[in-house]
Amino acid sequence: MWIVFSLLAAVSAAVVVTLSKAGIKHVDSSLAFAIQSVLILLVAWSVVAYQGNLPDVSRIDRRSMTFLVIAGIVTCVSSLLSFQALKLGEASRASPLDKVSLVFSIILAVVFLRSCLS
Repeated sequence: MWIVFSLLAAVSAAVVVTLSKAGIKHVDSSLAFAIQSVLILLVAWSVVAYQGNLPDVSRIDRRSMTFLVIAGIVTCVSSLLSFQALKLGEASRASPLDKVSLVFSIILAVVFLRSCLS
């Protein structure tokens, strides 16, 4: 099932790039990201509430919360940079270059998470 979700995420990401590029044509890239972020926040917390997982927030251990907060900060930086790249360049060029993150993800997973390549 994880393959289906991964492929759906990839298709969704492609749609996001296309819609974002169209949306930032006459809008500052940081403002565009802020607008999308508000919607992401509302949808994400709505899903958590709908699933009944709100009480679980208080049970997250300090180490996990630290990693999640840092990941959230880096996600924001990454998105701001991606939006600026889309604003300045063609989506057909900026988006594939952004996907080089796959290589970095594999390297970081092997080094820090001791993930196996097999």
